[in-house]
Amino acid sequence: MSKKIVLACIECLSRNYTTDKNATTQSERLEARKFCKKCGKHTLHRETK
Repeated sequence: MSKKIVLACIECLSRNYTTDKNATTQSERLEARKFCKKCGKHTLHRETK
């Protein structure tokens, strides 16, 4: 069973990406370096609440 999550840029707080996460494991928030269209560069994106 997977849960849909949203990833937001830590610099401009723009919510750019959606992905799936395994709902059975309770771990910390997902973090990934992704390209932010608003910033125009690769930044760290974190899972939002």
